[in-house]
Amino acid sequence: MVKLRALVLNCTLKPSPAPSSSDQLGREVLAELGRQGVDGELVRVVDHDVRFGVSTDEGGGDGWPAIRAKLLPAQILILATPIWLGQPSSVCKMVLERLDAELSETDAEGRLLTYGKVAGVAVVGNEDGAHHTIGQVQQALNEVGFTCPAAGATYWVGEALHKVDYRDAGPKTDTTGRTTTALALNSAHLARLLADRPYPPPDAQGAAVGPSREPA
Repeated sequence: MVKLRALVLNCTLKPSPAPSSSDQLGREVLAELGRQGVDGELVRVVDHDVRFGVSTDEGGGDGWPAIRAKLLPAQILILATPIWLGQPSSVCKMVLERLDAELSETDAEGRLLTYGKVAGVAVVGNEDGAHHTIGQVQQALNEVGFTCPAAGATYWVGEALHKVDYRDAGPKTDTTGRTTTALALNSAHLARLLADRPYPPPDAQGAAVGPSREPA
């Protein structure tokens, strides 16, 4: 059986050591992946000097290349993001913009390096907007080559206008816990399938490797 590795990118706006609900949910996903035999780690993106841009390295001490070095050997990527103004965090959007560079990175057979990787989403927030946020992030991840599994997201939102954070809300075994388990189970299963039977190279597909880039 293929040994799988996961990378969880926590896209909170809060640098360490500030408490983070998306950090908690991301670690819960990582724990469930561990029960599926998947090793991994969580990186809080804002703790690194990641620059804005759409290349693999923006230079000048850019923190993205070190994070990308953790992504490349991983078979599973989880983006954990809070909801702000009904949308993914600005950090999450920056990560997606940096992943746009993968449209120019291919293996020896012309496939995107992301083609063999599975991606999931974990979302927390105190108001509605989880489905909208998940939809935005999943579409972007799919566009840059990742494969999203069935039930490929988990989330928690509190009541509107309330101030209870996920990390303070107590265990949610029958709700968020169930979707977290499904995300981990299906992600590990799909990652093993892709490792065993990769996508065909572009010549076999009769199409381009990936979508064309919009002008900057």
